[in-house]
Amino acid sequence: MAIKRRLLFLLLLTAATLIYVFAQETGVATRDITGVWVLHIPNADGTVQDTFLKLSQNGATITGSIVRNYHETKISEGSYRNGKLHLTVNPWRTIVLTYEGTLSDNHLKITFSETGGRENPPSVTVSGERSSEAALSPPAPLPLPALHDVPDNGLARTPPMGWNSWNYFEGKVDDATVRSIADVMVSSGMAKAGYAHVNIDDTWEDGRDEAGNIRANRKFPDIAALAAYVHSKGLKIGIYSSPGPKTCGGYEGSYGHELQDAKTYASWGIDYLKYDWCSAGAIYKDRDMRAAYQKMGEALQSTGRPIVFSLCQYGREKVWTWGAKVGGNLWRTTDDIGDDWPSMSGIGFRQAEISSYMQPGHWNDPDMLEIGNGGMTDDEYRVHMSLWCLLAAPLLAGNDLRKMSDATLAILTNRDVIAVDQDPAARPPKRMVRNNETEVWSRPMQDGSTVVALFNRGEKAKDVTVTWQELGLIGHIQGRDLWKHERVGLSGPTYTTLVPKHGVVMLRIQKG
Repeated sequence: MAIKRRLLFLLLLTAATLIYVFAQETGVATRDITGVWVLHIPNADGTVQDTFLKLSQNGATITGSIVRNYHETKISEGSYRNGKLHLTVNPWRTIVLTYEGTLSDNHLKITFSETGGRENPPSVTVSGERSSEAALSPPAPLPLPALHDVPDNGLARTPPMGWNSWNYFEGKVDDATVRSIADVMVSSGMAKAGYAHVNIDDTWEDGRDEAGNIRANRKFPDIAALAAYVHSKGLKIGIYSSPGPKTCGGYEGSYGHELQDAKTYASWGIDYLKYDWCSAGAIYKDRDMRAAYQKMGEALQSTGRPIVFSLCQYGREKVWTWGAKVGGNLWRTTDDIGDDWPSMSGIGFRQAEISSYMQPGHWNDPDMLEIGNGGMTDDEYRVHMSLWCLLAAPLLAGNDLRKMSDATLAILTNRDVIAVDQDPAARPPKRMVRNNETEVWSRPMQDGSTVVALFNRGEKAKDVTVTWQELGLIGHIQGRDLWKHERVGLSGPTYTTLVPKHGVVMLRIQKG
């Protein structure tokens, strides 16, 4: 009997050894990592962002998702071999998040890194513990107001002009940066050209005090003092929030605190609010957008302080048909712009179809300018500026104004082109001709002149022709090239000019 027990023991030991060796050789994990794990990832500004790993294990393969700010992104690559976890996700088109870690005593030790953005922050190592599915759920929806038209606030009679921190600085914006940008906006001549707003985008927020008042994090020790500084330069200051509990960057949103936050902004001296849908999409349906934005529109107006209201919800629910009705002065019509030709041109050339919805005080917003950020040529940046001005779009520079080249400054401060954007008549542009890779646009001005833009979207320089009769321009006319700042000789029924690759020629035509 003892011999049999010894043989059974040896067989079991041998089987266990073989299973262990097989697991090591094949990468099959010996512990199950399936479940929800929470990581408390610190930001450089002293705040902390909770990130949830929702994992499912099948041998060495890990599937599931990463949940941040109630937004779930599928894991693109996941494995758990020899006690080592590897995950990658692509939450945005260029961003890659990587999680590398080990499991010990039911705790994860994870090194988190991010690549592909302008920031590429240093990797951080954090501990994670098991959590519950309930932690992934957003708060219950709060009641929304019955729909009605919010009165016009009388602001932004022409498209707002200024600067926004996100495109270049992302989360690295701070008090000192905003002050220096305000200084350069004045010293560079941008303020004289019409740029007035200095807007802080996401990542300024901390949490709330015991009374529920929003607080700024350590990057912004005194926003009221910062606002006073910007005002002393003859400029205006803007800030950012969301109708959801979290902003896109995972910071404190205005959910359930709309009136309280509006009063805080007013007390600080804020002149502009960008209100980004973000985590509100995990709580409300798209059809609730109008009511959610109306809630903040009314809150802003109740403060008695003139605050420009910028809706950022990416053109969903045909926002151009109701943006003005919630007190909005401008509304995003697209997803985020990128600093490259396909993104910028794809956005800009699609806007003609909805241009009729613009009117004084209420503007279509195809997103901020990328001019000077380095991803496009100067010709492409001139197309960028030309399209946005033809569309009467807000002109919010998104570069580091302190490091501008002469060419970038010249593009941003071209008074002739800016005058098209700021024309008080606010008449919409029209695409007159589309011929393969070339297009001709026109827009009537208040003084009776017509602006004509000849675009080449192709990969080689091309002749582009405009026929005056198609534009209703009959008889003697004269023109001015708005980029070369010189008169153009016009004779005959047509005008043909060589337009560079990804370039534009922009004319202002007068009769007589």
